[in-house]
Amino acid sequence: MLKVARSTYYNHILHKESNRFKENQKLKNEIMTIYNNSKCRYGCVKITHILRQNGYPKISVNRVLRLMRQLEIKSITIKKFKNYRQKQQDIQLDNLVNQNFFAFKPNQIWLSDITYIHTIKHGWTYLASVLDVCTRKIVGYHYSRKMDKSLVISALKNAYVNQGCPQNVIIHSDRGSQYTSHDYIKTVSRFKMKLSYSKKGCPFDNAPMEAFHACLKKEEVYIYHYQTFEQAKLSLFEYIEGFYNRNRIHSAINFYTPIAFEKACLAS
Repeated sequence: MLKVARSTYYNHILHKESNRFKENQKLKNEIMTIYNNSKCRYGCVKITHILRQNGYPKISVNRVLRLMRQLEIKSITIKKFKNYRQKQQDIQLDNLVNQNFFAFKPNQIWLSDITYIHTIKHGWTYLASVLDVCTRKIVGYHYSRKMDKSLVISALKNAYVNQGCPQNVIIHSDRGSQYTSHDYIKTVSRFKMKLSYSKKGCPFDNAPMEAFHACLKKEEVYIYHYQTFEQAKLSLFEYIEGFYNRNRIHSAINFYTPIAFEKACLAS
């Protein structure tokens, strides 16, 4: 009645799915699980790494990318241009890091910076973060509606307490007025740390810190439009403490999470 050849009909009903097809279906389920657990933040490289850990040692990035395209999923990336304008007069401040972003153990070199976060009700708000160069862990941060010296001092104090009051840490930042204020310098001295500053108008001198804030913006801030300061504060806590430090694998530390890498360093 449908004018279908007998051979075509029997080929259809007797057809068996290939092993390759079955494996791809299983991989798609694994990929979706990893992708959803990362809140859509992981791309093909990180998903491939996790799949290799989960029993697929020979899977390639290209195969994962192809399957992700079939699933119509991709990493959340919303990039935004940042303009670095030079407003200060050039003053002589030591740069102890000089773009050497390597440390043998935790609490040797910390980087700090401020980023802007917009809320609908309260306008611009500000996050100061402190990052450990060795582990890429955010060791301390502070979120506020004011961008003053207390913002960066509170972030530094949190880092100092969280890490067990380490001494002789190099704390590196840009030359913003908050970081060159008398009270900030006094706090650094009281904690027995060493001050270091980027060259004027050079974001590359603080690249890992800039990279973290870029990830924060692309993977969290630009995805959600925060209504209030309180909503943003809760989301930032969830991202930094719940995802970034504990669950986000990082290529710079051999695809460990920051806390797992810190534990491995301290154990060795």
